[in-house]
Amino acid sequence: MNTPSIMRALRLESPGAPLQLVEIPVPQPARGEVLVRIVAAGINPLDTKIRAGKAAHAAQDAPAILGIDMVGVVEAIGAEAGRFNAGDAVYGMTGGVGGTAGSLAEFAAVDARLLAPAPARLPLADCAAIPLGFITAWEGLVDRAALRKGQSLLVHGGAGGVGSMAVQLGVARGATVVATGSPAQESTITAMGATFVDYRETSIEAIVSMHTGGIGFDVVYDTLGGATLDASFKAVRRYGGHVVSSLGWGTHSLAPLSFRAGTYSGVFTLLPLLSGEGREQHGKIMAEATRLVDAGHLRPVLSQQRFDLADGNAALDLVESGRSAGKVIVDVSAADALPRPRS
Repeated sequence: MNTPSIMRALRLESPGAPLQLVEIPVPQPARGEVLVRIVAAGINPLDTKIRAGKAAHAAQDAPAILGIDMVGVVEAIGAEAGRFNAGDAVYGMTGGVGGTAGSLAEFAAVDARLLAPAPARLPLADCAAIPLGFITAWEGLVDRAALRKGQSLLVHGGAGGVGSMAVQLGVARGATVVATGSPAQESTITAMGATFVDYRETSIEAIVSMHTGGIGFDVVYDTLGGATLDASFKAVRRYGGHVVSSLGWGTHSLAPLSFRAGTYSGVFTLLPLLSGEGREQHGKIMAEATRLVDAGHLRPVLSQQRFDLADGNAALDLVESGRSAGKVIVDVSAADALPRPRS
C-alpha cells in the first residue's frame, strides 16, 4: 500500500478547549503492533470527559489524540504482530486513554492483541459503534455474572451504548430480558427483544413484582450508577442474584444486597488499555462480537447524524449534550476506497 508520511488528526492541545485539526507524521508500528488506516471512530461519553479534562481515571495528558473505538484496515505490520495481514478489516477499543493515541486520526499504531476481524454483515464504518459498549457488556454479563440460558436479566438504560449491547447479548444467550428507558426509547428496546419498562413511571419494587413475581432477577446490569445502582441491590433474587455495574463509583450501602445473599461486580473496561494487562481478552471479546453480528444477533444503535474528521468537535458536542439517539460515528476515510477481503 502507498502509505503517506503525514496524516490529519484531531488533537487535544489543552483540556477544556476544542480539538485542533493538525497534520502530524504517520506513526510506525512497534513490536506487536499493526498500523491501521482508520475508517471510522465511535464517540463515547468518556471522550467528551477527557476533552473537558474531567476524566483523571483515563490518564490522557495533552497533547493527545482522542477516540477510544476504532474500525479500519491494516496498512502495515510490525514485528511479532502476525495475526493479521495488510488489507484486513479490523476493529477494537484501541486507544484514546493512558497515553495511547486514539482513533480521531487517519492512522493509528495499534496493539494487535486488542483487535479482531470486523464483521462482514455491517457497513464497515458502522462497526466503530461496537467495541467499548460490547466489551463492557460482555465483561459484566459473561465474565462476571456468567449469564446463561433461562435466566432473567434486568438492564438499566437499555437503549444506551452499553445497555443496548447488554440487552442484545442477554437475548442472544437465551435470557429473558427486561430493560428500562424513556418512552421515546420503547421501540428501540422492544426491537432488540427485551420487555420495555418506563423508568420514570415504574418503581423498582413494581418492576420486580410484574416481571419476576416478586422473586427478583437473576442478574441486574446497571449502566447508570448512583441511585439506580442502589435500586439494583433490591432487584436481585435471593441466594445467588448478581448485580453488575459499569458506573459503580459512588458510596453505596451493600446491606440490601447482603440481606439477599447476592453478589456484586464492578466493570472497568479501560484497565487493559491503562495497564497493558489482559489485552488478549479484549481481542477475544471483539471476536465474539463479530460472531454475533454476522449471525444476525447483534447490531449497534446508531445516531442518524454522521460527521467527518474535520467536524469531530461537533460529534463530541452532540454526545456531550445527551441528545444523541444512538452511537455517534466520525467517518475518517472512505471505506469503499479501501481493500476489504471477504471470506
